[in-house]
Amino acid sequence: MRLCSVFCHSSFPEYFSSGMGEFKVHRVRFFNYVPSGIRCVAYNNQSNRLAVSRTDGTVEIYNLSANYFQEKFFPGHESRATEALCWAKGQRLFSGGLNGEIIEYDLQALNIKYAMDAFGGPIWSMAVSPCGSQLLVGCEDGSVKLFQITPDKIQFERNFDRQKSRILSLSWHPSGTHIAAGSIDYISVFDVKSGSAVHKMLVDRQYMGVSKRKCIIWGVAFLSDGTVISVDSAGKVQFWDSATGTLVKNHLIANADVQSIAVSDQEDSFVVGTAEGTVFHFQLVSVTSNSSEKQWVRTKPFQHHTHDVRAVAHSPTALISGGTDTHLVIRPLMEKVEVKNYDAALRKITFPHRRLISCSKKRHLLLFQFAHHLELWRLGSTVATGKNGDTLPLSKDADHLLHLKTKGPENIICSCISPCGSWIAYSTTSRFFLYRLNYEHDNISLQRVSKMPAFLRSALQILFSEDSTKLFVASNQGSLHIIRLLEGSFKHLHTFQPQSGTVESMCLLAVSPDGNWLAASGTSAGVHVYNIKHLKLHCTVPAYNFPVTALAIAPSTNNLVIAHSDQQVFEYSIPDKQYTEWSRTIQKQGFHYLWLQRDTPITHISFHPKRPMHILLHDAYMFCIIDKSLPLPNDKTLLYNPLPPTNESDVIRRRTAHAFKISKIYKPLLFMDLLDERTLVAVERPLDDIIAQLPPPIKKKKFGT
Repeated sequence: MRLCSVFCHSSFPEYFSSGMGEFKVHRVRFFNYVPSGIRCVAYNNQSNRLAVSRTDGTVEIYNLSANYFQEKFFPGHESRATEALCWAKGQRLFSGGLNGEIIEYDLQALNIKYAMDAFGGPIWSMAVSPCGSQLLVGCEDGSVKLFQITPDKIQFERNFDRQKSRILSLSWHPSGTHIAAGSIDYISVFDVKSGSAVHKMLVDRQYMGVSKRKCIIWGVAFLSDGTVISVDSAGKVQFWDSATGTLVKNHLIANADVQSIAVSDQEDSFVVGTAEGTVFHFQLVSVTSNSSEKQWVRTKPFQHHTHDVRAVAHSPTALISGGTDTHLVIRPLMEKVEVKNYDAALRKITFPHRRLISCSKKRHLLLFQFAHHLELWRLGSTVATGKNGDTLPLSKDADHLLHLKTKGPENIICSCISPCGSWIAYSTTSRFFLYRLNYEHDNISLQRVSKMPAFLRSALQILFSEDSTKLFVASNQGSLHIIRLLEGSFKHLHTFQPQSGTVESMCLLAVSPDGNWLAASGTSAGVHVYNIKHLKLHCTVPAYNFPVTALAIAPSTNNLVIAHSDQQVFEYSIPDKQYTEWSRTIQKQGFHYLWLQRDTPITHISFHPKRPMHILLHDAYMFCIIDKSLPLPNDKTLLYNPLPPTNESDVIRRRTAHAFKISKIYKPLLFMDLLDERTLVAVERPLDDIIAQLPPPIKKKKFGT
């Protein structure tokens, strides 16, 4: 395949294969998307899942056992600035924020189960008891509130002794008898049974030899031996004896705030994050080789962030951190990984594992989804021609056609533009919107379709049929709605109800080009295929252990191609209700080890209209065409196969060719698809552009300046 870049910004195209055609590539870099910063992280040891809250109120769930895939998310809200996040028994997730509400999330229906006022002002901290049945909340008014976690809700139990200032951090003693609460200038130790303060430990305000006005206790950790570890705004990590209320040891580790702390379950290791972007690892080691006496030693600093690290977590095998620079960094502990393979490599997750871009191929339009608005762009065009690798000048620039802003405080969950470019649909948590677009030369008018039915109140996924006559809507109650689109209105055709009475939210949809089949994947690993013509369930693809990250139905064959988070790709014949011969072959032989070692999920699959043997797919760092007519690469073959010199014979070319043709030139790649048989569109979002739009990091004084 040959690639010639067409437009937007400076391009560096690549020639990476032969015999697969020549493409013009629209290289788009005007999607001005900036992820929200990370505010809290909470690790669940029972399910090996990580909850992450962002500054816009969005909460994401990552399945660490499924290659760190972002399997669920809850959209943000302008009034829901989350400051605390924690897991309770039974894999229940709670959060608290500056609006003073405690929220529990429904992890099946993917919505908020309930929200209740804690009546203490903004909530700054939360902690669940070791047994998982009680919830502590630290509030702005200095109160620490204890709630009983019941099967359906939470119930207020008691207030602890009120303190003079806000409670910024909380930690339970593993026995559940005492708690430590970090405030401004002091740490309190409470007896849980009586609710009374047992000790108050005053923190030294000295910072680099200068007395500060206040010292904020950003984090506390209560250990089994009675030690309380605190981190504060004076750049210190301190160890306290809770029995006597005295300072045992002091570590000055930063010239700025130490903002977060997390301790391992074995209490032999903990991690802290600083406002300088550094993560420090502390370990409990023996004083001498033959001694049973141990002490805490700072062992490893990591500088994987450009800005302050607001939250850290400690899993049995990894240190996890996140902050203002929007990256979720997972740094596996080398000593806890048995095999030194790619699992021991650093993971840095920046972009959502869901699509924020949709495309109208007929009109060459791109719809960009932001938190509170949509942007519609028309791609530029060129009349120039060139050879392989050329950057072609534009004869017409890209046009920004539409800026569609939402009403209300809710973030947009999903959006889509129809293939013909005449319809736009999007949804928030409580409202569904459908618009008709009319084009007159260079002018565009927007007409909202009013009186949407109650069952379309909210959608998790939206998809138009290939001919733009139908709209498929997946609700958070597990149902799938089919809507026929008319001139400026609609008609409800059918609703597929959830299987076996479950409420499994459908997160991914794919429709066949002929309009006869609809595939839907839920929050589990299952994929259901529906017959649209007869309005019934056709089949269910055999369950697989890893979540689905992308799916699509091929034209002509109606083969369903499914990508999973462990990088496996399956091809399933919908008419025959079984895996295809090619899929069985590739599962028998296995994928190349470098393919399986990729650490970002496949987010989009498409097909070439004139080449039925080709599958096009991409993740954030590579674009791949799989040619099913060619042999599969084995582990001794170069997966990222450089082409032989142009003077090599066709015999040698055929001998070195294999099914996988991969390009890594476009990155980070948020979207890539065929506009027609000769044209590709690639949407990139360079990390430097994101960092440039973030607030400046703390300046570090360099030696000699």
